Amino acid sequence: MAVYLDHAATTPLRPEARAAWLEAADALGNASSIHGPGQHARRLLEEARERLAAVLDCDAVEVIFTAGGTEAVNLAIKGLWWSRDGGGDAIVLPDGEHHATIDAVQWLTAQGAVVRAVPLDAHGRIGLDRFAAALPGAAVATALVANNEVGTVNDAAALSAAAADAGVPLHLDAVAAFGHVPVAFREWRGDRASAGGLGAMSVSAHKVGGPVGVGALVVSRAVNPAALVHGGGQQRGLRAGTQDVAGATAFAVAAELAESEREAEAQRLAALRDRLVSGIRDSVSGAELLGDPVERVPGNAHVLFPGASGETLLFLLDRAGVAVSTGSACQAGIPEPSHVVTAMGRTAAEARQVLRFTLGRTSDDEDIATVLAALPEAVERARAASGPRPGAGS
Repeated sequence: MAVYLDHAATTPLRPEARAAWLEAADALGNASSIHGPGQHARRLLEEARERLAAVLDCDAVEVIFTAGGTEAVNLAIKGLWWSRDGGGDAIVLPDGEHHATIDAVQWLTAQGAVVRAVPLDAHGRIGLDRFAAALPGAAVATALVANNEVGTVNDAAALSAAAADAGVPLHLDAVAAFGHVPVAFREWRGDRASAGGLGAMSVSAHKVGGPVGVGALVVSRAVNPAALVHGGGQQRGLRAGTQDVAGATAFAVAAELAESEREAEAQRLAALRDRLVSGIRDSVSGAELLGDPVERVPGNAHVLFPGASGETLLFLLDRAGVAVSTGSACQAGIPEPSHVVTAMGRTAAEARQVLRFTLGRTSDDEDIATVLAALPEAVERARAASGPRPGAGS
């Protein structure tokens, strides 16, 4: 693949994380065993937990390793809802959340959960006033730190404060934000002993250059979600099973590197993104950047191409050696209108005419030049395949 601009789906494994994974994988022993090899594995595991906790601004005991961001989201939302203590049945769910969240909440509705939807504004941001208004009497609330499709960054501290004022435990999905914007669990939670406010936060390794199949859920000691998996009592009883020492070690290494580079990379990627957006506007008529123009993930450019099918554009660019996406990569390859775009007030037709370009540490000026060279023809062909645009002359 000549140009890879789908880093939000997954970003390349860092060489340092690969080396750490291989070294830890060679260590013999189950971290739950009490003999020497087992205790060596335990030391590696707990060192990884401490290192990741330092990056996430939380205590090591609050880090629960999972098999990825989706499991972390499910553990947070289902676990907090199942463990509610007379706090009602409602789940506060902003529009435009990741499908890991949407599908988990939808599954809980069969068990009696009631959804309180919170609309997004035209930039894809969660409206704080409407979020706060939906909280009283709810059992659980959830929200994205950064929208995984359009890249808009929400005010995590304000969302947490609103949940604390209402006494509602909040889960923040930081999967798309981690490594790109500041993520600080302790700071966002504040000095609160109650279960209300930020109670859990999900992250994923492969978004920051760690291995696929590794994630974590930060769980405040003030909350006690019910477990999804039982059998062994590992990790505060919240996730049973033999722990992935090598995966945790590689995740910690990748997280440390991503955080150490974050500020410099944010500037570099924002400059590349702005060059890409400017070039698209100059070469493609009607192209429009969606999401907040300023408060967004640095490497995200989510663009509407009126009259051109996003699916067709993806195919044509792929043929030209450019990998992009039409939205989240978690929908099993099923093309559908972007629910995020429609939540922002756009039509279903417009929601099928978008592409998400996401840059990462391997992206450079040559990548941008290649995309800008291939895109105008791809859009022209996609528009021709879609037929006359509404309002166009005969």
